[in-house]
Amino acid sequence: MKRPERRDTGRVPTQIHLHRQSRTLSVTFDDGCHFDLGAEYLRVHSPSAEVRGHGPGQAILQVGKEAVGIERIEPVGQYALRLHFDDGHNTGLYSWDLLYDLGENAAAYWQDYLDSLAAAGVRRDAGDSA
Repeated sequence: MKRPERRDTGRVPTQIHLHRQSRTLSVTFDDGCHFDLGAEYLRVHSPSAEVRGHGPGQAILQVGKEAVGIERIEPVGQYALRLHFDDGHNTGLYSWDLLYDLGENAAAYWQDYLDSLAAAGVRRDAGDSA
C-alpha cells in the first residue's frame, strides 16, 4: 500500500468536526480546502507504528475496519490530533500536514488500499468510498 508522504504544507485547520453518525471527520483548512475523511480511511492510514511498521516495507495491511468509528478526537499541541477509534486504536498522531495530505490525495490512497486488499485476497464488503 502506498504510504502517505509527509510534507510541510503550512496549512492549519480552521474547523474540525466529528460526525459520529456518518463516521466522518470534516476538516476545513485556512486555504479554504475542505475534506470529509471517513473513519475507515483514517484508521487504515493511521500514522502509528502498528499500521506503518517501524521502517520501510514493514506496513501492516489493515483489514476488517469497514465499520470502525471514531469515539473522540483529542488535540495534541497546536499541530495534530489523536483519534480514538472504537476498535481501541489511538496511537497515531494525525498532524495538520498529514490530514491535509490524506484529504488532498484521498482518491489515490483509497484506490491503493483497495488494490492492496485485492492483492492480499481480502474482500471488502461495506462499500467503496473514502
